[in-house]
Amino acid sequence: MNFFAVQDQARRSSRRLVTLYLLATALIVVGVSLVAGAVLYDPYLSGQPFSLAEFVNVQARTMIGTAIITTLFIAGATLYKTATLSSGGSHVAQQVGGTLVSPATTDPLRSRLRNVVEEMAIASGVPVPEIYVLERENGINAFAAGFAPGDAAVAVTRGALELLDRDELQGVIGHEFSHILNGDMRLNIRLMGVLFGIMSIGLMGRMLLRGLRYSGSGSRRGKGVPVVLLLGLGLSILGAVGVFFARVIKAGVSRQREYLADASSVQFTRQSSGLANALKKIGGFAAGSLIRSTDPEEVSHMLFGTGSRLRGLFATHPPLTERIRALDPSFRETDYPHVSMRDRDNITIAAQDAEPAAFAAAPSRSGISTKSISDSVGRPTEQHVAFAAQVRQDLPDVLYDAAHSAELSYLLVIALMLDRSGRVLQRQLALNTERLGEQRARLVRQYFDKLQNLAPEYRLPLLEIAFPSLRRRPAPQLAYLIELAQRLIEMDGVIDLHEYCVYRVLTGNLRHSIDPSHQRRTLRVNRTVVRNAAVELLRLVAHHGHGNDRDGEAAFHAGLSVFGSWGESCEYAADHELSVTELDQNLDQLIALNGAGRQMLLDAVTQVVVHDGQLAVAEAELVRAICASLEIPLPPQIGVSWNSAPESGSNKYA
Repeated sequence: MNFFAVQDQARRSSRRLVTLYLLATALIVVGVSLVAGAVLYDPYLSGQPFSLAEFVNVQARTMIGTAIITTLFIAGATLYKTATLSSGGSHVAQQVGGTLVSPATTDPLRSRLRNVVEEMAIASGVPVPEIYVLERENGINAFAAGFAPGDAAVAVTRGALELLDRDELQGVIGHEFSHILNGDMRLNIRLMGVLFGIMSIGLMGRMLLRGLRYSGSGSRRGKGVPVVLLLGLGLSILGAVGVFFARVIKAGVSRQREYLADASSVQFTRQSSGLANALKKIGGFAAGSLIRSTDPEEVSHMLFGTGSRLRGLFATHPPLTERIRALDPSFRETDYPHVSMRDRDNITIAAQDAEPAAFAAAPSRSGISTKSISDSVGRPTEQHVAFAAQVRQDLPDVLYDAAHSAELSYLLVIALMLDRSGRVLQRQLALNTERLGEQRARLVRQYFDKLQNLAPEYRLPLLEIAFPSLRRRPAPQLAYLIELAQRLIEMDGVIDLHEYCVYRVLTGNLRHSIDPSHQRRTLRVNRTVVRNAAVELLRLVAHHGHGNDRDGEAAFHAGLSVFGSWGESCEYAADHELSVTELDQNLDQLIALNGAGRQMLLDAVTQVVVHDGQLAVAEAELVRAICASLEIPLPPQIGVSWNSAPESGSNKYA
């Protein structure tokens, strides 16, 4: 599975969705116009026998007006529904009835869920999503929602929480993380808006009929009753047609991506039994995967299981038996286990004893290559999951607890931005005291001292763990945090590479939280601007990853070779300096790249950093920051030579 190809496939699915939406809307508009024309047509007014040409001639103005009004109504309903979901994944989870899992929870099942989600996020190289439980749902199900990884939420039903063991839960969460990584979440939210718009005509018809029913006795209704009745019936019939189209569109978009998510989950966890057993429990459980507290029609395409009893053409998921056989070819329908809620006590006991798997040995530096880094995007392995579990175990309690606190995570992020060399530390602390007060500034210093003893490879995962807590802060406070972070790293006029990497990952993900539905990609790509931004990026990576200008220039041209002939005339310009604003602008320009362009850019960056045969901590952090900025989920590079670094002076830029 190639992540970049899957991303482009998701975009093509979005375009197909728009095409189908326009087709369905056009057919419904034509139908509504004909219904309105027929209901309001009086052949005696023309004095001519009925004919289609005469009907169109007499009712043309009525039908055109109806078509315009209907189009605006459907488009407005679509935009309204999409706008209600614009707050991101947490809003969707709450609408479906989800309850946020508190970071301070002492419940072993919820702690286990949080641990599994955090491990999968760290292993995948994405921010930890907010975690919800659908408390009123006994069925075994889950979903991921959001516009981007930076505002994602993962929700599981109470049935899944109580009936699945740790391996099965990890398989389900791995399935949902595939939807996060492969761009399915944004597609699903768009699909919800589109389906609501298409089905709104039927809703209008039913409202007219209900209004007619409760409007009083026939003697008081007047001559307008037959018109309203016929119009209501016509809209209801067309609404049924709209529902048909909506179900077909939803099933067609969703079904194949469920197979992909199952395969990705196995790839993440490197064991198929957990996911297969979770699916088997759905088949053997009386409640199955049913969702009862909300309309499953609206959310079925987002769910791990079907959530409803739709089959055949309208099914949003492949048949359960087929999904299981793809994981366990020997499975037969008679093999479904009998599952009941009495089984949950055993799961609770197991949850109390569950421990993360032992950390697998990291590969040697010789295993780092352009192909190995590029191929790892969106494809965490069991080593990455084990590394993530080890991160959670090794983090000091004071830092881990701060990352889970809405108040303290704010201060922890500021501590991550402080100058590790100590040159401007006192000035930064003074600014913190001025901006935050003496008590909070002392906490920042306490966290900074703890971070000084923390392994470098744990810093970005710690930031990823803190994102759900940060997202609970009001948008103005998040904007203030971004502004303060920039002040801190620009204080001495020389920007530490580590500081910028943390800053860029922070700002990239918090901007999604402030405005989840914001789409930064431009419709048209200015090739010259994007190419210049790519060249500037390669200069930066080459400059900071090598000890002298000669090695940096050689690495720079090695990276340019990935782009082909157009990069041959570019010069290294070792003394070229960039500001934070210019670096941000370059990375923002590169967001316009499609999947193939992003893969080429990552290959070029990787070619630069591995030119000397090793990947230093500064290079690894920069690559992670670049990927986070471009919404490329790069797992931790656990083969990095974390004790090696470029020569003095190559870790700075102005």
